[in-house]
Amino acid sequence: MNTSIYIAKRYLFSGKKMHAINIISGISMLGVLIGSAALLIILSVFNGFEKVILSLYSNFTPEIKIEAKLGKTFNPNTPYFASLHKDARVFSFTEVLQEKALIKYGDKPFLGTVMGVSDDFLKNSQLDSTIASGSFTLKSGDQNFAVIGATIQGSLGINVHDELSPMQIYSPRRGAENSANPLNEFVVRSINPSGVFAIQQEFDDIAVTPIEFARDLLDQPVNVSSLQLNFKRGTNIDAMQKDIQDKIGNDFTVKNRKEQNSELYKTLNYESWAVYMILTFVLIIAIFNIIGSLTMLVIDKRKDIAILSGLGANKNMIQGIFFFEGMMITAIGCIIGITLGTIFCLLQQHYGWIKMGAKMSVLDSYPIDLKIKDFGLVLLTVGGISVIAAGISARLSIKGLDEIKQDL
Repeated sequence: MNTSIYIAKRYLFSGKKMHAINIISGISMLGVLIGSAALLIILSVFNGFEKVILSLYSNFTPEIKIEAKLGKTFNPNTPYFASLHKDARVFSFTEVLQEKALIKYGDKPFLGTVMGVSDDFLKNSQLDSTIASGSFTLKSGDQNFAVIGATIQGSLGINVHDELSPMQIYSPRRGAENSANPLNEFVVRSINPSGVFAIQQEFDDIAVTPIEFARDLLDQPVNVSSLQLNFKRGTNIDAMQKDIQDKIGNDFTVKNRKEQNSELYKTLNYESWAVYMILTFVLIIAIFNIIGSLTMLVIDKRKDIAILSGLGANKNMIQGIFFFEGMMITAIGCIIGITLGTIFCLLQQHYGWIKMGAKMSVLDSYPIDLKIKDFGLVLLTVGGISVIAAGISARLSIKGLDEIKQDL
């Protein structure tokens, strides 16, 4: 065993009587322990929130979205789109027609978005998890229904269980000329709401309807606003995106899920790094307490340093003793902290003891998602700060070495 490591180990684990230096070292170790555990837990909580939010977005955000580069709509009836619809890798192929419209319920108006979808939209088995009231029903027999966002429901006070009070949706009539009666310039259709979904403000002002209803309302018998594709498990989405883009040319944009919600991904990423930086500063404070404890240890071991030097120990060996002791303190605190943090995360995942404080349709307790990269990030952060702190303390151990010898 390396002599410096052996002596550092003896200093740290010897059965000597407890005094101030031991207490300070213990406090430093406890600070590293708490900081490491907190960093792992907070990163895992943010991972959990990210996973929940992105899973909710995925209910309305397809894996691939095709839109016209110019204009609001395009004709989907082309040989390539027909072949893509029949591709064995495609799980759902949804035609979407959407536009801003005035939604009225009783005497209250609301400017929202009507989103007409084809039948494949309902292949998503997770849609029901977004429902806050009612059900995700778009058709029942020959009758069409709308599933509305929570913002629409809250603004208009809609009761989804009142079948006698449908919503009226107004859309400008295409090619309409000025008329004495302004209502003649609008197409008006009535539809009953069947459910209310709650995801996020970006989606909660949408009324989802069958595409046939949207075609009638918007007077668009053929064109669509976008094609939304989801694929079977195991499909390489990036490769599919590139292949589709190459085949349909530059007249269309083909976006994956991340590109459709670029602002959301950026926001989640920024928040995660901001929390990481804040907790890293806390760790720096905790770990730099080691400098204080090792400095006191150097003062306490002045006689030992002089004796070792007299026996032929060079400066590197003496520095190594205090460097390795500092690294041992942080290593023990970090390992115990990561272990306790992991146990806490696993218990929270399984039992959900820490609640959000408010009943939510999506989650009740704080979500947790453990990732291997977070363990590496915690170890790298603690290790990097520890090397700096231990290095500073080690340099202090050889300062004034000649004076120590003279004093003794």
